[in-house]
Amino acid sequence: AEQSLRTLVALPGLALTAGPADLIAEPEPGAAGTDMDTHGELLALKDRLAAPVPGTDIMVCPPATLLAQARYGLRGSDIKLGAQDCHPLAEGAYTGDISAEMLADAGASAVIVGHSERRTLHGETDALVNAKARATHRAGLTAIICVGETEEERRGGATLEVTGAKAGMAKGS
Repeated sequence: AEQSLRTLVALPGLALTAGPADLIAEPEPGAAGTDMDTHGELLALKDRLAAPVPGTDIMVCPPATLLAQARYGLRGSDIKLGAQDCHPLAEGAYTGDISAEMLADAGASAVIVGHSERRTLHGETDALVNAKARATHRAGLTAIICVGETEEERRGGATLEVTGAKAGMAKGS
């Protein structure tokens, strides 16, 4: 039986939803509020979201270098903190990578995995995204699994086929 989706974030031009498999639909490129690049942006967003939208959970996912600042800056608010990526393994010699357990220690409650830039620029496969999703669950975090198509796939009319295949991979996590 299919369960209904719940809204995680609702901002102008952006609505991210999650269901029982922690699955979201990736927003259109350029949508406001998808990534945080500066501490100033975080504070501005916190002010903008001071009056929560009923029935929504709001989360920001800043770069790893801003997680501590974001955790501090968000204290006293209902805005949740997430991370933009994680390594699939809990420990080992992976210089520069951050495990899901480390992100949990930093205050994150969720991790975005499978973002289009990581798939395209870093060659991340569905299998790696699945391993990262499993890592987030191992660490007690929510996996935010991006399922999106390339512009070429969209133009070719393959949106449903591509996102459906990625959603099927996500359900396997």
